[in-house]
Amino acid sequence: MSESTTPVDSNPVIAVDHVVKSVSDSTGQLDILRDIHFSVAPRQTLALVGASGSGKSTLLSIIAGLDTPSSGTVRLAGEDLFALNEDERAALRARKLGFVFQSFQLLAHLSALENVMLPLELAGRKDARKTATEMLARVGLGARLNHYPKLLSGGEQQRVALARAFVVQPAVLLADEPTGSLDYATGEKVMELMFQLNREQGTTLVLVTHDKGIAARCERRIAIDAGRAHEAV
Repeated sequence: MSESTTPVDSNPVIAVDHVVKSVSDSTGQLDILRDIHFSVAPRQTLALVGASGSGKSTLLSIIAGLDTPSSGTVRLAGEDLFALNEDERAALRARKLGFVFQSFQLLAHLSALENVMLPLELAGRKDARKTATEMLARVGLGARLNHYPKLLSGGEQQRVALARAFVVQPAVLLADEPTGSLDYATGEKVMELMFQLNREQGTTLVLVTHDKGIAARCERRIAIDAGRAHEAV
């Protein structure tokens, strides 16, 4: 019998329903995720925890619609992700999701301001420059608007990434090891900022982490172990 968690809301913003992910190679079939089933309520904070290679980043990619499950469904804001084609999933991500990655994923040829403006411009926002400028000031980078990523420290780059993620006021923020490339002190400051922004905007936060201290700050923790999920204390 698979481990599962009990849905926490009748209208969850994320609903993962019996998701399986398997891949085949020369040695046979590898089951990465085995019958994962849980839901996440609006405004909730959830940490996905587990050892390296446990499948938690794969699960996050499936929740984002960036990877596809072998079976099962994921609903994001009521929409069945895998009933949509790739273009429709991309459009849904643009409307509903923000992302923060371990490796920052900033565009090197764009300034901090231009990186944060980009999702607004793609959404057709005419106030992109003003809104991006205000968001960078909010994360403490008002004096770094025209700096390119290579001229910013790791902590500054991750704050630009936070600004880019939150500037569109997403319903859901997905974060994959957001402090993994940072030293402890810088990582603590970045996480404090992330949780502050999350509270201010009322965003649903799902983050992958192996840091028990970060996980403890979330309302819920789901542990992934050998491809199975269970609610963790």
